[in-house]
Amino acid sequence: MSPLCFVLMPFGVKKDPPRPDIDFDRVYEDAIEPAIRDAGMEPLRADEERTSGVIHKALFERLLLCDFAVADLTTANPNVFYAFGARHGMKPRTTVAIFGRHLTLPFDVDFLRALPYDIGENNRFGPDEAKALREALASRLKTAREQASVDSPVYQVLQNSRVPELAHLVTDVFRERTQYSEQLKARLAEARQSSTRQEGVARLKSVEGTLGPLDGVESGVLVDLFLSFRAVEAWDEMIRLFEQMPEPLRRTAMVREQYAFALNRRAGKGGNPADRMKALQVLEQVEKELGTNPETHALMGRIYKDLWDEALKAGKALEAKGHLLQAIEAYARGFESDWRDTLPGINAVTLLELEGSPGSLERRDRLRPVVRFAVEQRLRYATGDYWDHATVLELAVLGSDQELAKTKLADALAVVRETWEPRTTARNLDLIRTARLHRGEKVDWLEPLIAALRERAQG
Repeated sequence: MSPLCFVLMPFGVKKDPPRPDIDFDRVYEDAIEPAIRDAGMEPLRADEERTSGVIHKALFERLLLCDFAVADLTTANPNVFYAFGARHGMKPRTTVAIFGRHLTLPFDVDFLRALPYDIGENNRFGPDEAKALREALASRLKTAREQASVDSPVYQVLQNSRVPELAHLVTDVFRERTQYSEQLKARLAEARQSSTRQEGVARLKSVEGTLGPLDGVESGVLVDLFLSFRAVEAWDEMIRLFEQMPEPLRRTAMVREQYAFALNRRAGKGGNPADRMKALQVLEQVEKELGTNPETHALMGRIYKDLWDEALKAGKALEAKGHLLQAIEAYARGFESDWRDTLPGINAVTLLELEGSPGSLERRDRLRPVVRFAVEQRLRYATGDYWDHATVLELAVLGSDQELAKTKLADALAVVRETWEPRTTARNLDLIRTARLHRGEKVDWLEPLIAALRERAQG
């Protein structure tokens, strides 16, 4: 996907006393829009007409979510200036300011490296002026893509300030960090707790039907709805909602990762096998843009793990082994990119045990204490979520510690959020049971654990 560039500027014809009026739509269409495309980006213009010029949440979401921004400060439009300042408070870089060369701005913009442009005689903005602005702006935007220099005066002063990146918010706590209608939040929570999947899907679709056009809905609402469909395992609805989301939200890493998650799960429920390849492509693009990270690689690992399982059941032993090794490497890379995220770590340890070669078992033994230390640190400073307790449970099973496994099973079952979570753990324990059974080890003590997890997965 090409990066999005959000354009902040006046709309239509605006007065510029004592000079003639300026047609800003012409400036946008003849220079700014083509310059953005020349820089390899997709333009997205703030829709002043729809919002009647009111500063609203959708505007702030786009200011935060869009990769780049261009602000035309000509005529010193107060809404543009306000949004321009807000952007500098949200993003340390990738904001380009432009202004009509004749304009006297309310403050000095030299320190912002603002780009002046000629509007032309009598403010007519002809082909020569359009060509000059197009070339200069395209060059500035290309430089912004290639260099990581800070252009926000806020972040130049507050060098250690944290950037509010929505794309990197942890998926499972996102809905807790967003504030919107408590009534709507409660309706989504109630739908997730429905007695049947069909009822939950119907209730969520009913909520969705009250939202109106999605491009005017707050991002927090859409993400909560998206993850609520995940909670009831409505993979088709997740994929449909993703495809209808506003472009800035759809491009965030977290939303793309969950879209890939839904594609893979749909493929496993008798869907099109091509969904898995599409999911891998989505995740590979996220990795290309953001680098190695635990969430992306854990999802990659799950896809390869599913491909391994399917090839194994089809009797394709060599293909299965290849997918198993791919899954191990994906999980291991995710864990190594951030040791604090134990989910890819425990999966790597488990799959190394299943692979079973001397080299894999040696690597398992090196990695297992690191995963144990990481999860113990997490539980030391917090109560822990389902995956923390499930990780300790799985480590206990791998270490054949039956008493600890029973204790951690109870802890994990007490904090289940979504039914697919215990189903995933049950599957992992069953894979360990099968591998050990083939090696002639005693595994009957694992069966009650697996049964309890599967029972909880039924809701």
